[in-house]
Amino acid sequence: MKKVILSSILMIALSISFISCRETKEKAKDAMEETNEALKDVGEDMKKVGEDVKDAAKEMGDDIKEAGSEALDKTGDAAKKVGENVKDAANKAADKTKAAVKEVKEEIEE
Repeated sequence: MKKVILSSILMIALSISFISCRETKEKAKDAMEETNEALKDVGEDMKKVGEDVKDAAKEMGDDIKEAGSEALDKTGDAAKKVGENVKDAANKAADKTKAAVKEVKEEIEE
């Protein structure tokens, strides 16, 4: 009878052990699936971040291009204005020189 009781206890212990291992295995499997899903989510988020960075870089490039274009326009306008001022100054100097020559000529003729 001792053998029967001990055998029964051993059988109960083994069955509990197998059931416990099966539950642990299922929990590990569930945890692995959740980890895979989380990694997929992280991958998708990283992809979105990459696209956002790409868009921001493109926008920054467009802004830099626009700023450069505006600077060129302003530089061109300033150069044109300087050229006009130089032309006006040269014309005034030429007019004064002509007037001075005319005065000297008139004084010589007198």
